Amino acid sequence: MLKAYNYNTTFAISYSSSWNIFLFNKFPKGIPIVSQKKNRTPINEKIIADEVMLINSNGEKHGMINLSDALKLANDSSLDLVQVSPSDASPVVCKLLDYGKYLFDKKKNISSSKVKVKRNVTKEIKFRPSTDIGDYNIKLKKIKSFILGGDKTKISVRFRGREILNSDLGLELLNRLRDELSDISQVDQEPSLEGRQLLMVLSPLKKTN
Repeated sequence: MLKAYNYNTTFAISYSSSWNIFLFNKFPKGIPIVSQKKNRTPINEKIIADEVMLINSNGEKHGMINLSDALKLANDSSLDLVQVSPSDASPVVCKLLDYGKYLFDKKKNISSSKVKVKRNVTKEIKFRPSTDIGDYNIKLKKIKSFILGGDKTKISVRFRGREILNSDLGLELLNRLRDELSDISQVDQEPSLEGRQLLMVLSPLKKTN
């Protein structure tokens, strides 16, 4: 029979396969509930077998050996006896190794094997046709940092009012930038007039084998 309590409690839910019901286990508040997840890799005394095929710490086969003798070798070597074959394998294969270091290296290898994919980012730098030399040099330096960082860069020259009549000034500016950055970049989009602005796109220079 289930009873309800009003005082502060922590409940854990478990499943009973024999009764086909969920059981609610009550624990006093403040007592931590320890995970019951088991280590799926049998090690040392957790290994169930009379004899095992032993592999030494150098990866060489030692041969069939009594489990008790294998455990003694592991203890004498300050290592762990780790089962590396399925439990139903015949024979059960075990290896001498430092289990803590093994788990650390395994986690490290998984992390290092993840490919870091860099998103394709397009940066943008805006100029005016009348940009002075000081502002030009600052923005040139910024474009270089984008290109060297692996990012495409869209460079625009914005015209206001009657400035559009002198669009050749903007074209000269973009051509100058292209020439000054030719050693580290390539042109993805040649200068083109779109609305009231000139646009050019540069990307990092492709490496040639």
